[in-house]
Amino acid sequence: MVNAVAEELNSEVFQEAVILQGHGIHDKPSLSAWPSHVVTLGQYVDLRCDYHKESSMFKLYKELGPPMPQFHDRKFYKYLLLGPVTPEFGGTYRCYNYNHQYPNELSSHSDPLEIIISGLYRKPFLLALQTSLVKAGEKMTLECHSEIMFETFILTSHRKKIIKASFELSAESHIGGSQANFSIGPVTPDHAGIYTCYGSYNHTPYEWSESSDPVDIKITGLYKKPSLSALIDPVVMSGENMTLSCVSDIQFDMFHLTREGVPLGQGLPAVQSHNGTFQSNFLLGPVVQGGTYRCYGSFRNSSRAWSSPSDPMCLPVTANSCRNYPSSTEPDSKTNNHKLLYILIRLSAFMMIVLLILVHSWCYAKRNKYQEEASEYHLRSVKN
Repeated sequence: MVNAVAEELNSEVFQEAVILQGHGIHDKPSLSAWPSHVVTLGQYVDLRCDYHKESSMFKLYKELGPPMPQFHDRKFYKYLLLGPVTPEFGGTYRCYNYNHQYPNELSSHSDPLEIIISGLYRKPFLLALQTSLVKAGEKMTLECHSEIMFETFILTSHRKKIIKASFELSAESHIGGSQANFSIGPVTPDHAGIYTCYGSYNHTPYEWSESSDPVDIKITGLYKKPSLSALIDPVVMSGENMTLSCVSDIQFDMFHLTREGVPLGQGLPAVQSHNGTFQSNFLLGPVVQGGTYRCYGSFRNSSRAWSSPSDPMCLPVTANSCRNYPSSTEPDSKTNNHKLLYILIRLSAFMMIVLLILVHSWCYAKRNKYQEEASEYHLRSVKN
């Protein structure tokens, strides 16, 4: 009985809004959700209906999704707080301007706004199949997978904590769960940002799982590459400190260091040097990890749009720390060969010193033994 009344009220409000569209003025309000239209179960969401008249009063109605009788004839000024939300709050909403003094001067209804309730199922997992650093013009693939047999996966892109885009794919079953691969590109700077994914079912499209852990995508190759160098001998022993300097003649705001293609930290502010270049010094240590390092430059207003990478620098802290990482240019290969030769020379010198010490110790022990035997022989001769 309650459901029947609710559906009747919902239908009545919808018909009223359709009439408003035909008889109202041509302009319409805009409906938005803050902080996001994806709302975690039990949290609140602020709906905002904007119109060109400051003192406007509005009505809200639900177009799709479970009926909400409490919204029938609900009037509000600009803001309406919903929550704590339950799955029933999920659906498509519209608002329209209402003036009780001039009931015939009504606006059209707003464009629809979907309210999604998340956190109903365990979170899926999201990973970048190649790398989180994607060169401009190339494609990237993000895989969302879960142990739960979802029917749909939704990939969302965030900018300043606001979802700016979403992509939906049907889930594919695999052993132990379900997954979907989102292929995006060729990428531009607009594709940079924080990505998360959710799982859902087709019969409850407004109910999503918890959000996956985020993946931070940076777009590279947008500006001329900086240069990376070591302030001391790049051949270091494990446990020593090391400083790498990233330098460019472009006035970047930040420099970023990566090891084996993985960003290290949040980057460092660029500082102008006496010769007019811009640089940041990255202190590695006290435990320096061997591997191949590169650096990038970026600007403050587009912190995830990076330059081309510097030429690679290999820090051979261990014998095989750089063995399997390819070098991008021939000069770099020659440099690495020279570094390896230098290591072998140092190792040979070290082994020679150890060998001399061992020989000296052996000779010293042999001489002591000879002296002891001579002393015993002398004592026996005196006694006799």
